[in-house]
Amino acid sequence: MNRFQHAIVRTPGASFANGLTTADLGKPDLDLALEQHQAYCAALVKCGVALTIMDPEPQYPDSTFIEDTAILSSRSAILTHPGAPSRQGEVASVGQAVEKHYSALQAIRPPGTLDGGDICQAGDHFFIGISHRTNAEGAQQLADILGTDGFTTSIIDIRGSELLHLKSGIAYLGDERLVLVDGMETLADFTGFETITVEKDEQYAANCVRVNENVLLAAGFPKFATRLSTMGYHTITLEMSEFQKMDGGLSCLSLRF
Repeated sequence: MNRFQHAIVRTPGASFANGLTTADLGKPDLDLALEQHQAYCAALVKCGVALTIMDPEPQYPDSTFIEDTAILSSRSAILTHPGAPSRQGEVASVGQAVEKHYSALQAIRPPGTLDGGDICQAGDHFFIGISHRTNAEGAQQLADILGTDGFTTSIIDIRGSELLHLKSGIAYLGDERLVLVDGMETLADFTGFETITVEKDEQYAANCVRVNENVLLAAGFPKFATRLSTMGYHTITLEMSEFQKMDGGLSCLSLRF
């Protein structure tokens, strides 16, 4: 698994509670969200990455979920075109931060839409989700770009599921091993990978993040945490309550490369 050297995050802004959400978990507490975000940043530094912290963009309440704005690999940087119109303005400033690390930027173009939360890299293979945020045109544009870079891809339609994004239900831990929410392990797309199934009552925990020698894991899911520990993973458990209220997970909060 490639070692991450950098991560880009964006601090939640004063308008954070005005963002998009389908969750029915109440209004987020901004002060607590900031505290949880600081702990997340500290965990990334502990994992050995150099951190870029971008200022809030209050005009874009969802902009702390920075993963949706770009796909960064060892071979290219691709700016997305988010499926929610209210989020499309987030991309420009992220592009300015990303171009400091990449010689050229590519982009998903309308009518294609694509959220980074629908993209899971597993070694030299990318799983691309078609969701209510990523459409078939955006998925195919990304597949074409990644193919030119020498990556293989699979396109998975999740519109019939309860998942907002593909990575709400999948994570790659390295060593040909995937974390999947219960029910996804039967899909032919995952043949050849060892799978770890997350039970439905702990479904949110599936959005974990392997960062070098550590796995970032949302707090409150003891069965999954115990299983990872038993398998030899070193986990860093983080409180995510305020981001969960806004449909966000651990992977959403950073661009890692």
